[in-house]
Amino acid sequence: MIFERMAPEQFDTLAEVPEPAENPVLAGHEAQASQLASAYRSGKLHHGLILSGPRGVGKATFAFHLAHHMLKHPDRTRAPERLAVPDPASSLFRMIAGGSHPGVLYLTRPVNEKTKAFRGAVTVEEIRRVNRFLSMTAHDGGYRIVIIDPADDMNTNAANALLKSLEEPPGHTVFMLISHAAGGLLPTIRSRCQTVRFHGLSADEVAAVLARLGMAQGTDAGALAARTGGSIREAILLTEYGGLEIAGAMEGLVGAKSFDTAAAWKLADAVSGRDQSIQLSLFNRHVLDHLGAHASAAALAGELGRAEKISAMWQEASRTIGETETYNLDKRQHVAGLVRRMHEVLGADTRRQG
Repeated sequence: MIFERMAPEQFDTLAEVPEPAENPVLAGHEAQASQLASAYRSGKLHHGLILSGPRGVGKATFAFHLAHHMLKHPDRTRAPERLAVPDPASSLFRMIAGGSHPGVLYLTRPVNEKTKAFRGAVTVEEIRRVNRFLSMTAHDGGYRIVIIDPADDMNTNAANALLKSLEEPPGHTVFMLISHAAGGLLPTIRSRCQTVRFHGLSADEVAAVLARLGMAQGTDAGALAARTGGSIREAILLTEYGGLEIAGAMEGLVGAKSFDTAAAWKLADAVSGRDQSIQLSLFNRHVLDHLGAHASAAALAGELGRAEKISAMWQEASRTIGETETYNLDKRQHVAGLVRRMHEVLGADTRRQG
């Protein structure tokens, strides 16, 4: 699919994949769309919505579709019972997609002006933009919509700053908080919002989206949907960014009889280059997922000592990943070192299962 990029680049932008703001197609989630369209029409739409569910299933795209619906139909009593389908050629769609519509404030991880790299969190400075946004007169008397994506990335100061805005929002204001793990949000934020839960897409929905993007051709959509939990983003990362190969290489090294140092450095070279940030992220995430799965399996098998040991390794890996990102440490050393440690901790388990 060829499309015109209108939205600003984000920390997790993927080449040739529309940003949520510029995606005119919403796959799945019919029940959630019907629920919120009906709530808007009846005047019962909550001022704070937590759109909660797995990463990459379309929560942010849904938020922008709901925002488009509300701005297209400012008189809620005359709004249709289904979310309006955006017209990519319309000025409304293009303004929202480009980030220039005065009724929508989209907050995500900002760029560090000194390093020109994206920050690792949604900062308090970003959240303070909410007060300035809400102090302005609503466009055409319509709604003001704040989308935070993902709200999970707010640091403590940012979360506390947002809480103040959520407590007493002006009329005709709606907050949409995208969350991949809503349990991690402040309880005081959760208590002031309505949680709308999203689930993974079906195999047919995954196949349809990938076909529209011209990706993952010849791939078993059912197997891909099962492996990714129905996440389009994860499916793209696995098939188009080497995720399957990275996972296979890491698991092979961890489960080998003896540790292959040369192969470990080869994997490190493949995921830690200048333009390999996505591949490194895939590696890091697979490390944590792999450790988590082994810890759960050990606990279910009653091997509580081993489960505790693997859980400690998970904490160590999580800390190492964070420190490498925060302090820009040697990424090759980070990858090779993590694989070696996993071989030491998990190797016996993996070989026994094999």
